[in-house]
Amino acid sequence: MFGMRRREFITLLGGAAVAWPLAARAQGKVPTIGLLGSGTAAAQSQWTAAVVTRLREVGWTERRNIAIEYRWADGRRERFVEIADEFVRLKVDVIVTHNTLPALAAKQATSAIPIVFATAGDPVGTGIVASLARPGGNITGLSSQHPDATGKRLELLRDLVPGLRRLAVLADVDNPFSAMDIREVQGAATNLNLEVSTFEVRRVEDIGHAFDALQGRSEALYVLPNPILFVNRVRISTFALGARLPAIYAVREYVEAGGLISYGPNWPDMWRRAAELVDKILRGAKAGEIPVEQPTKFDLVVNSVTAKAMRLVIPPTLLARADEVIE
Repeated sequence: MFGMRRREFITLLGGAAVAWPLAARAQGKVPTIGLLGSGTAAAQSQWTAAVVTRLREVGWTERRNIAIEYRWADGRRERFVEIADEFVRLKVDVIVTHNTLPALAAKQATSAIPIVFATAGDPVGTGIVASLARPGGNITGLSSQHPDATGKRLELLRDLVPGLRRLAVLADVDNPFSAMDIREVQGAATNLNLEVSTFEVRRVEDIGHAFDALQGRSEALYVLPNPILFVNRVRISTFALGARLPAIYAVREYVEAGGLISYGPNWPDMWRRAAELVDKILRGAKAGEIPVEQPTKFDLVVNSVTAKAMRLVIPPTLLARADEVIE
């Protein structure tokens, strides 16, 4: 009787059952994805929806033929390691993460479970993968790094602040991607004759201290997309507004939270593409043999409400170039 029910169950699920990893099929369970969110459930709701929707479109539906274990690190680096270790104990079939430190934590936790990172600043430079074409090991994903994005952000700031000379950078300097990104900022700033000062943020308390320190020393702000900064993006945009300091960010979510302007890859789009990589792995592909993909969709987003509050005039040419203007 049990054998008959099991055969009917597999027949009912059709092709998706054939795609399950051998280990999962042997245990008679649906494959499980461990989703390591570097922020909070609320902060990442758009990205989570993007990955779940795309999984469903390619044949994987929660509570039917796939399970997803969600864990949220709230931007705290110690949680990245704890969650990655928990997923190894749970024997999930694929770990999905994003940002540099969570990807590195997952890689350190397991060399067997496939890992897909939805975003990572410079996956080769930070040691996540051996190369973009052949990542190797048990990991693949999407690089959010774009060679000229940093220079474009600084040029946008200069358009907003004519005569810009002094730039502040807000960064978690313990993040290996931050160190590389700061070098990119300094290189681009040299070409534009800008003086750069870096302000370190490792904990929430550091944000207020950083703004106290940069007041009067900077004319614009460049905020790196680190987990601790992302989780506190409302706090950062509030401080920037209070200081009337034009700030640019790498992703639109900061601008939706009251930030002034962002230019960078569209993260929901990257999460959708990460779901496609998960699909390939669940259907038998080896993660280390799937090339790391590059961002294809970039957004320029401007918050005109914040600009008005800062008494800042956005040049019409910049507004015309914007993919979205928040009013």
